[in-house]
Amino acid sequence: MFTPKGFMSKRPIGLSFILFSFLSHAAACAQQAGQVPSPKEGDYVIRDFHFKSGEILPELRLHYASFGSPARNVNGRVSNAVLLLHGTSGSGAQFLVSQFAGVLFGPGQLLDVTRYYVILVDNIGHGKSSKPSDGMRARFPQYDYDDMVALQHELLEKGLGVNHLRLIIGTSMGCMHSWLWGETYPDFVDALMPLACQPVPIAGRNRIWRKMVMDAIRDDPQWKGGEYTAQPRDAMDVAAAMFQVAAGSALEMQKNYPTREATDQAATDFRTKFIATHDATDLLYALNASRNYDPSPQLEKITAQVMFVNSADDFINPPELGIAEREIKKVKNGRFVLLPISDETHGHGTHTWAAAWQQYLDELLRSSQP
Repeated sequence: MFTPKGFMSKRPIGLSFILFSFLSHAAACAQQAGQVPSPKEGDYVIRDFHFKSGEILPELRLHYASFGSPARNVNGRVSNAVLLLHGTSGSGAQFLVSQFAGVLFGPGQLLDVTRYYVILVDNIGHGKSSKPSDGMRARFPQYDYDDMVALQHELLEKGLGVNHLRLIIGTSMGCMHSWLWGETYPDFVDALMPLACQPVPIAGRNRIWRKMVMDAIRDDPQWKGGEYTAQPRDAMDVAAAMFQVAAGSALEMQKNYPTREATDQAATDFRTKFIATHDATDLLYALNASRNYDPSPQLEKITAQVMFVNSADDFINPPELGIAEREIKKVKNGRFVLLPISDETHGHGTHTWAAAWQQYLDELLRSSQP
């Protein structure tokens, strides 16, 4: 199994693995291992993009990285493109960690990058793409998930010349995007693998913790309507604590931090790293983008093969809700898998530990073969 040198063996911090948010460093580690080449990076610039809110951004930058090159069939349709969609506050770099890239991207592995054209996109508001912290702060357009999916589609078609996808793997926020992809562009993709989400509006506990973070940012006097000169510390303390709880596995935390002292130190370390790698307005916008998400009325439109996977130790998507089992019945070619709690699951973040679910990816690729 390919393991990039320099990566930590323990579970990274945060919903979207914030310790690995620097694409160039992660790519360099992968290259050092001699198994997977460094990805190609680029920026696609869109002029005068119109958001659903009615706002217009004169220049919008989408950053991406890719492995391999597109292959086309006799009809000119791209046959080997795979789109990977990251989670809230993350970037495409989350897929370069050893527990994902090392399990899937190497020679002979399921997403062998010598066979597949693998595309990692930094969504608007994230990574190296246009985001509020670039300068506009709270004057940045209020994007939502529909805007994000429309931008991903434009990047593929107009920026990269990709007219068809073999597969979309979406994690957390990207999981939700994958449902929207299947409904909005039903003929564009052969297979969808949503990991760690629900295909219904965000409500209940999932909405509460998000609202707590958003309210903390807006209500912090240091935020100053987005015109702050330093990160609003009280708000970011709340955000760090909520992300740590939401992303974590109770069983794993108990094993790793069995004493009060160990737990307090882990919380302090997490908070320090979280605040150093996040911006309050970027975080506010990323969380607020889910405000009108609801694919449930149109799930019947999805024609792609769907392998929907959640884990039983996911704080954000707990199995007792029964939502996944109910909603997957609306999907013509859909299957839902609930991973039982084990040493291979890591709470919400199981979505990026490919060893826990790669057997289902294998089944999906086989069953959706054109």
